[in-house]
Amino acid sequence: MAHIARKRFGQNFLHDHHIISNILGSLAYNKNQHWVEIGPGQGALTESILNDGIQLDVVELDRDLVRFLDFKFRNFSNLTIHSSDALKFDFSALATQGEKLHILGNLPYNISTPLMFHLLENTPLIADMTFMLQKEVVDRICAAPGNKKYGRLSVMMQYYCATEHLFDVPPESFNPAPKVMSSIVRLIPYAQPPVIIDSIKSLNTVVTAAFSQRRKTLRNSLKKLILEANIIALDIDPTIRAECLSLEDFAKISQFVHQNPLPEE
Repeated sequence: MAHIARKRFGQNFLHDHHIISNILGSLAYNKNQHWVEIGPGQGALTESILNDGIQLDVVELDRDLVRFLDFKFRNFSNLTIHSSDALKFDFSALATQGEKLHILGNLPYNISTPLMFHLLENTPLIADMTFMLQKEVVDRICAAPGNKKYGRLSVMMQYYCATEHLFDVPPESFNPAPKVMSSIVRLIPYAQPPVIIDSIKSLNTVVTAAFSQRRKTLRNSLKKLILEANIIALDIDPTIRAECLSLEDFAKISQFVHQNPLPEE
Protein backbone atom coordinates (compact mmCIF):
# COMPACT_ATOMS: atom_id res chain seq x y z
CA MET A 1 0.00 0.00 0.00
CA ALA A 2 2.52 2.58 -1.21
CA HIS A 3 1.88 6.33 -1.14
CA ILE A 4 3.47 8.67 -3.67
CA ALA A 5 4.53 12.06 -2.25
CA ARG A 6 2.37 14.90 -3.54
CA LYS A 7 3.98 18.19 -4.44
CA ARG A 8 0.81 20.20 -3.83
CA PHE A 9 0.86 19.11 -0.18
CA GLY A 10 4.58 19.82 0.16
CA GLN A 11 5.23 16.18 1.05
CA ASN A 12 8.77 14.97 1.73
CA PHE A 13 8.83 11.74 3.71
CA LEU A 14 11.55 11.22 6.31
CA HIS A 15 13.33 7.87 5.94
CA ASP A 16 16.76 8.36 7.60
CA HIS A 17 16.72 6.09 10.67
CA HIS A 18 19.56 8.00 12.34
CA ILE A 19 17.67 11.29 12.07
CA ILE A 20 14.43 9.63 13.19
CA SER A 21 16.24 8.30 16.26
CA ASN A 22 17.70 11.75 17.02
CA ILE A 23 14.29 13.39 16.77
CA LEU A 24 12.65 10.81 19.01
CA GLY A 25 15.47 11.19 21.52
CA SER A 26 14.99 14.96 21.62
CA LEU A 27 11.28 14.59 22.43
CA ALA A 28 11.88 12.90 25.81
CA TYR A 29 8.23 11.88 26.03
CA ASN A 30 6.59 9.78 28.73
CA LYS A 31 3.33 7.87 29.07
CA ASN A 32 1.60 10.59 31.08
CA GLN A 33 1.79 13.04 28.20
CA HIS A 34 -0.61 13.79 25.35
CA TRP A 35 1.13 14.27 22.00
CA VAL A 36 -0.14 15.72 18.73
CA GLU A 37 1.63 15.11 15.43
CA ILE A 38 0.98 17.41 12.49
CA GLY A 39 1.57 15.91 9.06
CA PRO A 40 2.62 12.39 10.13
CA GLY A 41 3.41 11.38 6.56
CA GLN A 42 3.92 7.64 6.39
CA GLY A 43 4.36 7.35 10.15
CA ALA A 44 8.16 7.46 10.48
CA LEU A 45 7.89 9.04 13.95
CA THR A 46 4.35 7.89 14.68
CA GLU A 47 5.20 4.22 14.95
CA SER A 48 7.79 4.54 17.73
CA ILE A 49 5.60 6.91 19.73
CA LEU A 50 2.65 4.52 19.54
CA ASN A 51 4.80 1.53 20.42
CA ASP A 52 5.79 3.33 23.63
CA GLY A 53 2.13 3.63 24.63
CA ILE A 54 1.81 7.40 24.23
CA GLN A 55 -1.63 8.93 23.67
CA LEU A 56 -1.30 10.41 20.18
CA ASP A 57 -3.51 12.49 17.92
CA VAL A 58 -2.37 13.05 14.34
CA VAL A 59 -3.67 15.72 11.97
CA GLU A 60 -3.36 14.91 8.27
CA LEU A 61 -4.79 16.76 5.26
CA ASP A 62 -4.14 14.15 2.55
CA ARG A 63 -7.09 11.74 2.61
CA ASP A 64 -5.09 9.00 0.93
CA LEU A 65 -2.51 9.24 3.70
CA VAL A 66 -5.30 9.14 6.29
CA ARG A 67 -6.42 5.82 4.83
CA PHE A 68 -2.80 4.62 4.71
CA LEU A 69 -2.24 5.50 8.38
CA ASP A 70 -5.60 4.11 9.43
CA PHE A 71 -4.66 0.76 7.92
CA LYS A 72 -1.02 0.75 9.08
CA PHE A 73 -1.89 1.53 12.71
CA ARG A 74 -5.27 -0.20 12.88
CA ASN A 75 -4.24 -2.18 15.97
CA PHE A 76 -3.31 0.82 18.12
CA SER A 77 -6.00 2.05 20.50
CA ASN A 78 -3.82 5.01 21.62
CA LEU A 79 -4.06 6.70 18.20
CA THR A 80 -6.70 9.12 16.92
CA ILE A 81 -6.45 10.29 13.31
CA HIS A 82 -7.97 13.63 12.31
CA SER A 83 -8.53 14.13 8.60
CA SER A 84 -8.23 17.90 8.60
CA ASP A 85 -6.33 20.99 7.49
CA ALA A 86 -4.00 21.88 10.38
CA LEU A 87 -4.38 25.60 9.55
CA LYS A 88 -8.08 25.36 10.39
CA PHE A 89 -7.94 22.68 13.06
CA ASP A 90 -9.07 23.49 16.62
CA PHE A 91 -6.15 22.17 18.65
CA SER A 92 -7.73 23.38 21.89
CA ALA A 93 -10.41 20.70 21.45
CA LEU A 94 -7.78 18.00 22.03
CA ALA A 95 -6.73 19.14 25.50
CA THR A 96 -8.75 17.92 28.45
CA GLN A 97 -9.06 20.14 31.52
CA GLY A 98 -5.69 20.91 33.07
CA GLU A 99 -3.81 19.07 30.32
CA LYS A 100 -1.10 20.53 28.11
CA LEU A 101 -0.31 19.28 24.63
CA HIS A 102 3.10 18.34 23.27
CA ILE A 103 3.18 19.02 19.53
CA LEU A 104 5.53 17.80 16.85
CA GLY A 105 5.57 17.81 13.09
CA ASN A 106 7.44 17.93 9.82
CA LEU A 107 5.75 21.10 8.58
CA PRO A 108 5.37 21.81 4.85
CA TYR A 109 7.50 24.84 4.00
CA ASN A 110 4.64 26.72 2.35
CA ILE A 111 2.45 26.79 5.47
CA SER A 112 4.96 26.58 8.32
CA THR A 113 4.83 30.23 9.45
CA PRO A 114 1.02 30.70 9.42
CA LEU A 115 0.60 27.30 11.06
CA MET A 116 2.95 28.20 13.92
CA PHE A 117 1.07 31.45 14.54
CA HIS A 118 -2.21 29.50 14.45
CA LEU A 119 -0.84 27.22 17.16
CA LEU A 120 0.36 30.18 19.22
CA GLU A 121 -3.26 31.26 19.62
CA ASN A 122 -3.46 28.33 22.06
CA THR A 123 -0.22 28.81 24.03
CA PRO A 124 -1.85 28.22 27.45
CA LEU A 125 -2.67 24.68 26.27
CA ILE A 126 0.74 23.87 24.80
CA ALA A 127 3.69 22.52 26.79
CA ASP A 128 6.14 22.49 23.90
CA MET A 129 6.45 22.19 20.13
CA THR A 130 9.17 20.38 18.18
CA PHE A 131 9.14 21.04 14.45
CA MET A 132 11.13 20.18 11.38
CA LEU A 133 11.28 23.30 9.22
CA GLN A 134 13.33 24.76 6.43
CA LYS A 135 16.69 25.67 8.00
CA GLU A 136 16.33 29.25 6.83
CA VAL A 137 13.08 29.55 8.81
CA VAL A 138 14.63 28.07 11.96
CA ASP A 139 17.59 30.45 11.63
CA ARG A 140 15.16 33.36 11.46
CA ILE A 141 13.13 32.13 14.42
CA CYS A 142 16.23 31.82 16.62
CA ALA A 143 18.16 34.87 15.35
CA ALA A 144 19.39 37.48 17.82
CA PRO A 145 19.40 41.27 17.32
CA GLY A 146 22.19 42.37 15.00
CA ASN A 147 21.96 39.21 12.90
CA LYS A 148 20.93 39.70 9.26
CA LYS A 149 18.35 36.93 9.67
CA TYR A 150 16.73 38.71 12.62
CA GLY A 151 13.31 40.01 11.59
CA ARG A 152 9.58 40.00 12.26
CA LEU A 153 9.44 36.23 12.68
CA SER A 154 12.30 36.34 15.22
CA VAL A 155 10.66 39.04 17.35
CA MET A 156 7.14 37.64 17.33
CA MET A 157 8.16 34.02 17.97
CA GLN A 158 10.52 35.07 20.76
CA TYR A 159 7.72 37.04 22.37
CA TYR A 160 5.66 33.86 22.65
CA CYS A 161 8.33 31.18 23.10
CA ALA A 162 11.80 30.22 24.22
CA THR A 163 13.42 28.98 21.00
CA GLU A 164 16.16 26.38 20.49
CA HIS A 165 17.75 25.16 17.27
CA LEU A 166 18.44 21.47 17.94
CA PHE A 167 20.13 20.10 14.79
CA ASP A 168 20.08 20.13 11.00
CA VAL A 169 18.61 17.52 8.66
CA PRO A 170 20.14 17.10 5.17
CA PRO A 171 17.98 16.76 2.03
CA GLU A 172 18.98 13.12 1.49
CA SER A 173 17.13 12.18 4.69
CA PHE A 174 13.87 12.56 2.76
CA ASN A 175 12.10 10.97 -0.15
CA PRO A 176 11.78 12.88 -2.38
CA ALA A 177 14.76 14.99 -1.34
CA PRO A 178 13.92 18.71 -0.96
CA LYS A 179 16.22 21.31 -2.48
CA VAL A 180 16.97 22.89 0.90
CA MET A 181 18.44 21.96 4.27
CA SER A 182 15.99 21.38 7.12
CA SER A 183 16.39 21.92 10.87
CA ILE A 184 14.72 20.80 14.08
CA VAL A 185 13.56 23.56 16.41
CA ARG A 186 12.04 23.36 19.89
CA LEU A 187 9.58 26.07 20.95
CA ILE A 188 8.49 26.31 24.59
CA PRO A 189 5.65 28.81 25.18
CA TYR A 190 6.23 31.17 28.08
CA ALA A 191 3.84 31.02 31.03
CA GLN A 192 4.37 34.79 31.13
CA PRO A 193 5.85 36.60 28.11
CA PRO A 194 9.34 38.07 28.69
CA VAL A 195 8.04 41.62 28.10
CA ILE A 196 4.84 43.35 29.16
CA ILE A 197 2.61 44.80 26.46
CA ASP A 198 -1.06 45.76 26.39
CA SER A 199 -1.67 44.89 22.75
CA ILE A 200 -0.18 42.08 20.67
CA LYS A 201 -1.77 43.78 17.66
CA SER A 202 0.23 46.93 18.34
CA LEU A 203 3.45 44.94 18.72
CA ASN A 204 2.82 43.20 15.41
CA THR A 205 2.07 46.54 13.70
CA VAL A 206 5.29 48.11 14.97
CA VAL A 207 7.46 45.11 14.14
CA THR A 208 5.94 44.75 10.67
CA ALA A 209 6.46 48.42 9.89
CA ALA A 210 10.02 48.41 11.23
CA PHE A 211 11.08 45.47 9.07
CA SER A 212 9.01 46.31 5.98
CA GLN A 213 12.01 48.17 4.53
CA ARG A 214 14.99 46.83 6.43
CA ARG A 215 17.46 49.44 5.20
CA LYS A 216 15.43 52.35 6.56
CA THR A 217 16.21 53.83 9.97
CA LEU A 218 13.55 53.78 12.67
CA ARG A 219 12.78 57.47 12.21
CA ASN A 220 11.68 56.67 8.66
CA SER A 221 10.18 53.19 8.94
CA LEU A 222 8.07 54.13 11.99
CA LYS A 223 7.23 57.74 11.11
CA LYS A 224 3.53 56.94 10.61
CA LEU A 225 3.35 55.39 14.09
CA ILE A 226 5.61 57.43 16.39
CA LEU A 227 7.48 60.74 16.32
CA GLU A 228 11.27 60.76 16.33
CA ALA A 229 11.30 62.74 19.56
CA ASN A 230 9.24 60.06 21.26
CA ILE A 231 11.62 57.33 20.07
CA ILE A 232 14.45 59.30 21.67
CA ALA A 233 12.41 59.73 24.85
CA LEU A 234 12.18 55.94 25.08
CA ASP A 235 15.99 55.87 25.13
CA ILE A 236 16.17 54.33 21.65
CA ASP A 237 18.34 55.72 18.85
CA PRO A 238 16.06 56.69 15.92
CA THR A 239 18.98 56.47 13.46
CA ILE A 240 19.45 52.70 13.82
CA ARG A 241 17.68 50.00 11.84
CA ALA A 242 15.10 47.51 13.07
CA GLU A 243 17.55 44.59 13.19
CA CYS A 244 19.40 46.34 16.04
CA LEU A 245 16.37 46.46 18.35
CA SER A 246 15.78 43.90 21.09
CA LEU A 247 12.38 42.47 21.95
CA GLU A 248 12.39 44.82 24.96
CA ASP A 249 12.92 47.82 22.66
CA PHE A 250 10.07 46.76 20.40
CA ALA A 251 7.85 46.32 23.47
CA LYS A 252 8.61 49.88 24.65
CA ILE A 253 7.75 51.35 21.25
CA SER A 254 4.65 49.18 20.99
CA GLN A 255 3.36 50.32 24.38
CA PHE A 256 3.86 53.95 23.47
CA VAL A 257 2.16 53.55 20.09
CA HIS A 258 -0.76 51.71 21.68
CA GLN A 259 -1.27 54.40 24.31
CA ASN A 260 -0.49 57.40 22.09
CA PRO A 261 -1.69 56.70 18.54
CA LEU A 262 -0.85 59.32 15.95
CA PRO A 263 -3.82 60.86 14.13
CA GLU A 264 -4.45 59.30 10.76
CA GLU A 265 -3.25 61.35 7.81
